Amino acid sequence: MDAPGKPFLMRVEDVFRRNQGRIVMLTGRIERGRVRKGDEVEIVGFGGDAIVTVGDIEACRRYVDEASTGMNVGLLIRGAAAGAVERGQALAAPGSISEHTRFAADISLLSEEHGAAEVRTGERLHCYIGTAVVTGDVTLSRESDTLHPLHRGDVTITLDRPVALEHGQSFTFRHLGRAAGSGDVTLLLD
Repeated sequence: MDAPGKPFLMRVEDVFRRNQGRIVMLTGRIERGRVRKGDEVEIVGFGGDAIVTVGDIEACRRYVDEASTGMNVGLLIRGAAAGAVERGQALAAPGSISEHTRFAADISLLSEEHGAAEVRTGERLHCYIGTAVVTGDVTLSRESDTLHPLHRGDVTITLDRPVALEHGQSFTFRHLGRAAGSGDVTLLLD
């Protein structure tokens, strides 16, 4: 059973369009909360801020009236706003999560053998946040001008596109075309 106060959140993994984009099936795993047929959900990330209604819920190849944390589902959404949904966005209880382009994080680099290279202020990282893949500029804290493999550090990341972010959220990143490390969001800056 879901803990009280945990609003619905699902990251969009795939989008299937029918009827010239007016009917859309959004698939993903429910990270928290529950959703019911007829609930209003907000599209968050990549500049999307529409509120849409869940028409149907598909789980395990059958339609259900309700789905909850941990379930892989498809949510059928109707309407003009549904045509603008894409992989990497989130569906959430209205007002429960917001999109951001700038955040502070504590990151850890892998070893050189596992692909990490030195990271310096101004370099670009490919961040994997939920199901979103977004490039961003990194700024190291004032104590350091270079972050070496197998080290951790406090950084600020400015993304090219806004994504649904929360304090404490984990993410991974690639640098110079290779897996480089992971991090946790410590502060939302915009």
